[in-house]
Amino acid sequence: MKVLVVGSGGREHALAWKVKQSPIVTEVFIAPGNPGTATVGTNVPIKVTEIDKLADFAQTNGITLTLVGPEIPLTLGISDAFKARGLACFGPSKAASKLEASKVEMKEFLRRHNIPTAAFKVFNKAEDAHAYIDEVDGPLVVKSDGLAAGKGVTVAKNAAEAHDAVTRVMEKFEFGREAGAQVVIEEVLKGEEISVFALCDGRNAVLLDYAQDHKQLKDGDEGPMTGGMGAFSPVPGLLSPRDEDDLVRRVVFPTMAGLHKEGRPYVGVLFVGLMITDSGLKVLEYNVRFGDPECQTLMMRLDSDLVELCLACVNGKLDQMTVAWKPVTAICVTLASGGYPADTLNNQAITGLDQAAALGATVFHAGTTDRDGTIVTSGGRVLSVCARGGSLDAVRTVAYAATDAIRYEGKQFRRDIGKRREARKAR
Repeated sequence: MKVLVVGSGGREHALAWKVKQSPIVTEVFIAPGNPGTATVGTNVPIKVTEIDKLADFAQTNGITLTLVGPEIPLTLGISDAFKARGLACFGPSKAASKLEASKVEMKEFLRRHNIPTAAFKVFNKAEDAHAYIDEVDGPLVVKSDGLAAGKGVTVAKNAAEAHDAVTRVMEKFEFGREAGAQVVIEEVLKGEEISVFALCDGRNAVLLDYAQDHKQLKDGDEGPMTGGMGAFSPVPGLLSPRDEDDLVRRVVFPTMAGLHKEGRPYVGVLFVGLMITDSGLKVLEYNVRFGDPECQTLMMRLDSDLVELCLACVNGKLDQMTVAWKPVTAICVTLASGGYPADTLNNQAITGLDQAAALGATVFHAGTTDRDGTIVTSGGRVLSVCARGGSLDAVRTVAYAATDAIRYEGKQFRRDIGKRREARKAR
């Protein structure tokens, strides 16, 4: 069978890499792909927003299954368009994708279905948001309503930072006018974050193993929010048995049931960003696709056939499947361009990729381009340097040796990926 992966980042390289390993797959296509995906399949020069062209390609080339990586084509309705043509597409409908497309919609969904989350208020006028910040005069979280590539959230330590966030979102429109039409301002939750993913077939959900992301640019969770600077999996000991019970009973089940009740059953992979607080689990956000870079660590550890699992979701047969994991730890260190997450330094030649592979790392491409045989930087997040092995310390050693071997002007990365356990013990 033939499989199409939609996207061009590190997540999509990891998905295509895993799809290629399936014994039932004969060809892998990636649209539009990157220099890394070209090593595991055939790149197709179609943008992720060109829904009709993607559907035409799938129909003309006999694609059995399409896996959608990024959120934008999902929010544009790619799954609906494919379904209308009788094409199998792994990803939620446009209606279900509103869980990520609008943070206002997401928070109101949580409230409608009594799913635990932080207290919040929604504002569609900047002056009202500023007045509320003055009233509270303390730490707050400010979120742009629409899609912002993971950068539209500010954890403001004080009123001044919250005011600045509102100004950037609603007055300067740094994330676009649509994303800045409304903001959500919510209480700051204290605790430990964890990334939870579930495969869903509309009625059933199967939890994948846990991962932990590192969102901020600099060590110690300092600096601006990014799309993700690294992750590791599994995350042992973070969720208690009671937490795991609450996760299913108070979060996953009511999410699936709520979406089904509202006429938008969820098919695909659902990400739930959770904060583990002293008062229990609280939902921070939903994403309607695999997280990046969490996906890379999960694909490194997944022992089951990804294609068979995705087909089971599309065909409503997830209850017949089990998910197996390799008994290893995996880590992903994101290498970013100079200037990221603001203006990025592109077109910088990358060297050391072969040396990184020789050290035992698996390197997934994200923001790269092949310029006349030379791989150069072409985006904010450039490479995902991954390793897997018996212990977190062992895989950190490999990943960081490989990270040091890769060179380009302006390289940014964190040195503390996977160190949150030590930080917790020190507190």
